[in-house]
Amino acid sequence: MKKLFIVKIGGNIIDDEKQLASFLNDFAFFTDYKLLIHGGGKIATDISKQLGIEANMVDGRRITDADTLKVVQMVYGGLINKNIVAQLQTRKCNAIGLTGADANIITANKRPVKEVDYGFVGDVEEVNAKNISALLDSEFTPVIAPLTHDGLGQILNTNADTMASAISVAMAKLNEVHLVYCFEKNGVLKNIEDENSVISTMNYSEYEKYKTENIISKGMIPKLDNAFDAIKSGVKSVSICHAKDLEYIFKEEKAGTKLL
Repeated sequence: MKKLFIVKIGGNIIDDEKQLASFLNDFAFFTDYKLLIHGGGKIATDISKQLGIEANMVDGRRITDADTLKVVQMVYGGLINKNIVAQLQTRKCNAIGLTGADANIITANKRPVKEVDYGFVGDVEEVNAKNISALLDSEFTPVIAPLTHDGLGQILNTNADTMASAISVAMAKLNEVHLVYCFEKNGVLKNIEDENSVISTMNYSEYEKYKTENIISKGMIPKLDNAFDAIKSGVKSVSICHAKDLEYIFKEEKAGTKLL
């Protein structure tokens, strides 16, 4: 089985031109099988404001009404995705920008309305590992935006962390998959105010303990839920690290938090 690195880059790095350039240098330099999933950053919120569309968030999650969906399609699938692709091409990395609709790689179901109506938000239904593999085998590097489709013509806004986990699980049937979540922190921290308080390794029981002690909370919980789902479903390794440390993960050196 070929080794495949699946890297998800968080929005706060995308918003920082210098950090993004440094990250893309490291990502492009690595020549093995790889694909990139990117978040949306704050650009969609900024452009929404310029267009007079007020961003509506519930517990940190974006409500995607019809007007917001138009913005995220333009920003995620267009502006951010093609900017990353163009920057990778300058680094001799033959990237190809995709959404879930392209090559039918990711279908999703519109999230059902319960306590909150999230609008046009999709929960991943199926990942077409065969088509992604065809791109990899053709020496393309897929760069995937956080957008999926329902198979009936509807684009859906989908959480990038969830997409990274789902793609990793699907590809693990064909490859030795290493999933890396890169963001602006040095890893999972015991103390959010102390960048040096990185938890170097963590198993699921330790994760549950940290949650009950409120050491891990808020936005880190869904990220780790996705990460442990991947580990439980055949993904070889999952690391959570600062974007600047990606090169160490590629070299299989110690960096960030490794899940066991």
